[in-house]
Amino acid sequence: MALMMSACSVFNKTSQSPGPTPAPTEKATKPISNNPKDPQPEAETAEALPAFSAPNREMRGVWIATVANIDWPSSGNDSFEKQQRDFIQILDFYRQHNFNAVFVQVRAAGDAFYPSKMAPWSRYLSGKEGKAPQTMLDPLKWMIQVTHERGMEFHAWLNPYRATFNLKVEELSPMHDYFRHTDWMVKYGSKYYYNPGIPAVKDHMVNIVSEVLQNYDIDGVHLDDYFYPYKIPGEEFEDQDAYSKYGNNLNLGDWRRANVDELIRSINDLVKNEKPWVQFGVSPFGVWRNASVDPQGSNTQAGQTNYDDLYADPLSWVKNGWVDYLAPQIYWSLDHPQASHRELVNWWSENANNTRIYIGNGSYKVRNDKDDAWKNSYEIPNQVAVGRSKTAVKGNLYFRARSLMGSNRDIAGLLSQTMYERPVLTPSKARNNVFESLNPDISTSHLSDRGLQVEIDNAYLARSVALFGFNNSGKWELVESQYTGTSIDGKTFMFDSYMVQNYPYLAIGFLGNFGEFSQVKIWKP
Repeated sequence: MALMMSACSVFNKTSQSPGPTPAPTEKATKPISNNPKDPQPEAETAEALPAFSAPNREMRGVWIATVANIDWPSSGNDSFEKQQRDFIQILDFYRQHNFNAVFVQVRAAGDAFYPSKMAPWSRYLSGKEGKAPQTMLDPLKWMIQVTHERGMEFHAWLNPYRATFNLKVEELSPMHDYFRHTDWMVKYGSKYYYNPGIPAVKDHMVNIVSEVLQNYDIDGVHLDDYFYPYKIPGEEFEDQDAYSKYGNNLNLGDWRRANVDELIRSINDLVKNEKPWVQFGVSPFGVWRNASVDPQGSNTQAGQTNYDDLYADPLSWVKNGWVDYLAPQIYWSLDHPQASHRELVNWWSENANNTRIYIGNGSYKVRNDKDDAWKNSYEIPNQVAVGRSKTAVKGNLYFRARSLMGSNRDIAGLLSQTMYERPVLTPSKARNNVFESLNPDISTSHLSDRGLQVEIDNAYLARSVALFGFNNSGKWELVESQYTGTSIDGKTFMFDSYMVQNYPYLAIGFLGNFGEFSQVKIWKP
């Protein structure tokens, strides 16, 4: 038991706040025949219980964009109470459609949606940059809490290099890096950017991630596609001084890619050293390189690419094991002539190098694009089906939250009817033999028409508790997962799904911080 406690303790450093809700082992788990409700029947008359086989796991995430109030909040001038209602509305909508994760933009343009020593409060939250929101709550801590209360993962999405969203520097807080580190800034087009070639910039970005990582119980750190800015014809990104000083005899393109590589490597090192169970991933632009310039590239004719224009090399990141997943933004229709979604899903799958791939789907284009394919209600469900046919693809992320709400709610409905019929756990990050041998110790259970209430004496050893039901097709399916940190006393859990009483058999198991799955307790209610 001492071995069990010491081995499990590493998985519960943040047990008071929720964390990753990842994936069960695919092997069948030996059933545990004692019923937690009733006395054990005589051995010779005991009913044989069905063996447990874990359902498939899949990432079903959605990006919640905050820059320019695209998704949330509707306005920085809204009361915090309205902002809370609007955020919960988004969570509940996607939970009802069997999504299991949100990727929330907490750093949009050199700002913060949380109290920070390194960035001012975001104007998109409070209406004025540097002004605190009108609440005693920490907005980020609150967002994580209500997300975890719904059994969903919370990934903190940060934009590293975009410093401003326009050139109106008079609207910036004196705490903004534009004023504190003017030498870090590069004006390009209608925005200011951090210069990735300055080592102090990289260190600053790593420290920003560290601040979020240390202070919040997030499930993941997530970066988007904005590294060096998308190129503007006829305009140069003025980083010549930094290149002259730090170029290290590399050509300009290789030096820029090395700068981005160093940021990715450093964040990965930080996460692995501080909280190794937290996931770190990036959602790069959908095309690495065109085959016309590199035989390893995709059969596409993209106007800009990761490698040649944004100076980002995701193939280097997966080769070196610097990311837990990639979520390429494949925002084109299935058979787009210049950049086919089908072709790109296949290309990223073939080049995953044992790294999980989550496909980024452009749901914002539904009925809102000159490409007529997006008028087809089944375009998104069909894209999901294509991804599922590839071994390396482990799920999908949708840009962006509001795009499947409102007038496009029917598309979300189609997804839940055709692809997301039942909830699932997110993919696991690692295995742990000690945790996987752990059995839930259920002391009491009570089933009613409101659902199932259970007390699990050793739930404190787990990150989450998952309830499964044995369906009419003879398969186990997830009913609901709950973070142990959301339990009122750490051991009592109420599964309020009306579905519970319809299952002939139920099973409960634990999830560790890495998403590893324990043994299960199976019984006939």
